[in-house]
Amino acid sequence: MKVIIDLIEEMRESIANAEAYLLSVGLLKEDMNDPDKLVYAGEALVSGYDIDHNNKVLRLEVSGGDKGVRVGELIPQLLILDMDAMMYQIKVDVNSQYSDMDVVGFGKNDEEQRFVLFIKI
Repeated sequence: MKVIIDLIEEMRESIANAEAYLLSVGLLKEDMNDPDKLVYAGEALVSGYDIDHNNKVLRLEVSGGDKGVRVGELIPQLLILDMDAMMYQIKVDVNSQYSDMDVVGFGKNDEEQRFVLFIKI
């Protein structure tokens, strides 16, 4: 489980808050032959986000479209949060079957200018 401060620190360290990078969600699945290994199963752009103060969650949405959220759009919204909000969990809603998914890690794709948040099913 990752929280907002983890996301901010990782973006700063790995891509220096490069505003042009798009946010995407990478799907990891357990390997059928070895449950200790995870297999990359695809990626989709983050299409929207909401900071839910009632439930203490940063919720990212995936709709499958071409338009995505850029780091330059999200980071300013996160940096103005107070310290309590920095500890909000990050959840991803992929579809009705896979909602409230925990982010388990981060990555980047410099070639496509994407910052990736990994979820596991």
